[in-house]
Amino acid sequence: MVVVLKNNAPADLTGELISELKGKNLDVQINTGVDRTVLGLLGDVTIIDPDALETQHPIIEKVLKVSEPYKKANIRFHPEPTVVNVSGNTIGDKKKLALIAGPCSVESEEQIIEVAKGVKAAGAKFLRGGAYKPRTSPYAFQGMQFEGLKLLKEAKEVTGLPIVSEIMSASHIDMFNQYVDVFQVGARNMQNFEMLKELGKVDKPILLKRGLANTLEELLMSAEYIMSGGNENVILCERGVRTFETYTRNTLDISAIPALKKMTHLPVVIDPSHACGMSWMVEPLAKAAVAAGADGLIIEVHNNPKKALCDGQQSLTIEQYEHLVNKIKKIADIEERSI
Repeated sequence: MVVVLKNNAPADLTGELISELKGKNLDVQINTGVDRTVLGLLGDVTIIDPDALETQHPIIEKVLKVSEPYKKANIRFHPEPTVVNVSGNTIGDKKKLALIAGPCSVESEEQIIEVAKGVKAAGAKFLRGGAYKPRTSPYAFQGMQFEGLKLLKEAKEVTGLPIVSEIMSASHIDMFNQYVDVFQVGARNMQNFEMLKELGKVDKPILLKRGLANTLEELLMSAEYIMSGGNENVILCERGVRTFETYTRNTLDISAIPALKKMTHLPVVIDPSHACGMSWMVEPLAKAAVAAGADGLIIEVHNNPKKALCDGQQSLTIEQYEHLVNKIKKIADIEERSI
């Protein structure tokens, strides 16, 4: 249930209303926007009579019932877009496009430092890199693991770029807290609910990727697991879903961008690399995502894709990434957004 207050509702009367609602064992989420304040009510809202509540409290403009199962992620609970701030770099700012780039996996100190310097020079504000890699085959390269995290931290010390890396197990949370700025939850773990609960206790942003065959509502329900635990800094990522089409690795769901913008206040970033699986297709998909209103892009970049130990076929070279960013800047300028 959502309670919308009138413009300039007095603070004392607002406080009385909130105290009354909390006295009914309801969790009250307070969202103060530019024009008005919205109270999101969680719990057994069947005890609330909307008409009676409006009558008793003249500061209330309207009371709305929320039928969707996701509450904290619901745009009606939080009308203002959420902007996630990571060391001064934002994701979700309408006027600024967030660029996240780096290799699928960390392979060596030389590799990750070279890529980090290259993507930063091209305009990236975050460095992505896999230390623990989920692979379909148990015989494939699984990442450098803890050594990879240490190398990512070295790259951050050199470039200042905040680190985005995928977490595979709740048992790694304490370790990741020391090395990573944004925890990435991969598509295969989108519904690892026990891990999501633990990530709800983390005081760092979570980049949540959509599962291989999950609906948008299921994605938001996974975000709800994290947010209900206390961590509301969630970033959604569309990385392509599995369809009958086999030409591309996955099928990028561009429609997810406007749909999610209507459903939730959380930022939405697009991963065109995993969506298509082919480096030559990354640029047109990235441009389409920006034109559709994405808050950011996460793109795989490698200093030598032909020798990459993981996903080289979909990785851009540093030079190709710089070219892509220049193309994206033109679209961003048209939309009055900066990079």
